[in-house]
Amino acid sequence: MTDLAGRSFLTADGGPPPETDGRRLRRALNREAVVDALLDLYGEGNLRPGTDEIAERAGISPRSLFRYFEDTDDLAGEAVSRQLARALPLVQLDAGPGADLAVRVQALVDQRFRLFEAVGQAAHVTRLRAPFQPRLAETLTESRRFLRSQIRALFAVELAAMGDDRAEWVLATADVLATFESYQLLTTDQGFPIARAKSVLGRALTLLLAPGGS
Repeated sequence: MTDLAGRSFLTADGGPPPETDGRRLRRALNREAVVDALLDLYGEGNLRPGTDEIAERAGISPRSLFRYFEDTDDLAGEAVSRQLARALPLVQLDAGPGADLAVRVQALVDQRFRLFEAVGQAAHVTRLRAPFQPRLAETLTESRRFLRSQIRALFAVELAAMGDDRAEWVLATADVLATFESYQLLTTDQGFPIARAKSVLGRALTLLLAPGGS
């Protein structure tokens, strides 16, 4: 197939010409570079970098930044999705529902701290922007729903031994204790070392879930 100037749109084997593949590859690489640049800036504590900063870090011109993303919201959503995908292996728990309560509590605490340390500033950005960005709001809702379901499954034995009303508020309380917001409060706002913050969370969950706990 040719255009009006007689240039071929396809190679002899029916594929796109090499320059088309090259442009597509460059576009993909530049898009990746922009997302990586934004995540690097988040990791350095810059939660609202300007487009010039992002473009400079990515090695492209500021004008070309929005050839790859519709706007800054689209870019932020893609960056958060990338960070969550990287952290996906960390959602695995090192204990199952049949383990002793102490083992399960420690497994949950260790998992949450690993996960929240990995998602770090991207998680913070998600919470800041979710009220204004439907994509991030949906991501946040899905993440919270999944993490809550992990708690329900991990402590199913303890919850089943309670009445429905008690089980509901115990699950809700455990869910709040094991959130990114609690992690941030302990490690950043209150300045606890990681070991101390883990101990606080572990003791609170144990008191909540142990038979006769309050």
